[in-house]
Amino acid sequence: MPSRPDAPVIGWLLGIAGASGRIVLDREAVSALAEHDDPVLAAAGQVAMPVKIRRDDRWIIGSIRALSLDPASDAAAIATEIDLMGEGMRHAETGEMYGFRRGVTSYPLPGATIHAITDAELAGIHANRNIATIRIGTVHPARSVPATLVVDALLGRHFAVLGSTGTGKSTATAMILHRICELAPQGHIVMIDPHGEYASAFHDSGQIHDVGNLRMPYWLMNFEEHCEILVTAGSDDRQGDMDVLARCLLAARMRNRAAQDLPRVTVDTPIPYLLSDLTSLLSQEMSKLERAGDTAPYLRLKAKIEEVKGDPRYAFMFSGMLVADTMASFLSRILRMPGGGRPISIIDVSGVPSDVTSVVVAVLARMIFDHAVWSRPEERRPVLMVCEEAHRYIPADAERGSAVGRVLSRIAKEGRKYGVSLGLVTQRPSDLSESVLSQCGTIIAMRLNNERDQAMVRAAMPEGGRGLLDTISALRNREAILSGEGVAFPMRASLDTLEDGKRPASNDMKVTSLWATPSRGEAVLNDTVARWRAAGK
Repeated sequence: MPSRPDAPVIGWLLGIAGASGRIVLDREAVSALAEHDDPVLAAAGQVAMPVKIRRDDRWIIGSIRALSLDPASDAAAIATEIDLMGEGMRHAETGEMYGFRRGVTSYPLPGATIHAITDAELAGIHANRNIATIRIGTVHPARSVPATLVVDALLGRHFAVLGSTGTGKSTATAMILHRICELAPQGHIVMIDPHGEYASAFHDSGQIHDVGNLRMPYWLMNFEEHCEILVTAGSDDRQGDMDVLARCLLAARMRNRAAQDLPRVTVDTPIPYLLSDLTSLLSQEMSKLERAGDTAPYLRLKAKIEEVKGDPRYAFMFSGMLVADTMASFLSRILRMPGGGRPISIIDVSGVPSDVTSVVVAVLARMIFDHAVWSRPEERRPVLMVCEEAHRYIPADAERGSAVGRVLSRIAKEGRKYGVSLGLVTQRPSDLSESVLSQCGTIIAMRLNNERDQAMVRAAMPEGGRGLLDTISALRNREAILSGEGVAFPMRASLDTLEDGKRPASNDMKVTSLWATPSRGEAVLNDTVARWRAAGK
């Protein structure tokens, strides 16, 4: 085989320090490659582009951060820093790189030459051979190198999809889920959809659950979740109301025959009970009181129970038909066990009253986690739970706030031990719990314009992907920075176009075209009012 020289020298290494280095680029050498037919060579020396550094029989790979003129070189050189990402072996005859792997075992010495990377070498860096991957786009600036995610690493360490409204975040999420469903049709995915956007995207590959068919039994709630719905007292009286509810709730659960077969029953044990039993127990307890002034907690609890029983908006959860022991069948529907080739459940909570939405999500998340904890290890099935608008459920004070924040925080910290993966989707990462975001091993960041959001992502971004964040406000729609466990190498990627019929209903309204024609007037308003009053869609 004829020998070829190494890829063009474009600079030199000035210094090295741990995971970073200082280099100087030759402006003329970089400019000479700008018209090259190889799109990766043509982009050599640009921000976020990889370069390789000669070190004996191997190449050390780094990613360029920022560029500035070197004042000591009479504007003939460009000074910059690089993040060291990994290394590959150097072909003895051609000088090409092969066998890329993460991490650096042998550091280059100052004075080592900096070389540009070719399209073929970039493809080798991003290649994931003999492992399950999904393609979501192409690596920038190459036109033929696929951007792939390693599924086991993506789900095993949680992931987050971040981006401002209108950048294609929902479509990117739908694409990832579609590709996972195609790869694993016997999988188990639960998507929390707060705006009803994803039903149209997964009508063929999933099961859609909304207030019309969710049928989530109220008795599945633990004591904390009961308190969030039924205890309405202010801070001064809240503890007293909770104590009353705990006594009566435990007594109501104990009336079920199933309780007699268990060695121990608590207020959290998921045993069916009748709401009528709970109210009658409250009445019995109240009748034992000597002073009328002590009845306030009982009256408040009874009033709230009667309210949720009588309000048709809560029927999906508090209907009298949901008292049977349907725990196993409910889990079977939600977790898609068996899935029948339709592995995803879309939980559309857009029709759920806002005051109980968080509790509904808390119950679902806790059921998923507890199912994994109590399953026999040999029977355990991995489950992916995806939360749209995640900042609503896991805010900065998640562990001190609501039940849903605590359970999702626990999944983020302990879920991978039991096969429960978490996917977070949000447009406001700065409102998200920092500890939870830091548990996400893979970050898929689209354009973010807010400085607080950028700072939050920068703090959570794994390893050398932080250098790419300098370009985050300059990303186009349907472009993303991918970094972490789910990718072989941090990258800027152009996302593929999702097929018709698989996109979520999240497009912006065409205001001018809709206003170009007159409305139907009172006829459509009558229809809207009827649906409004029925609290249905």
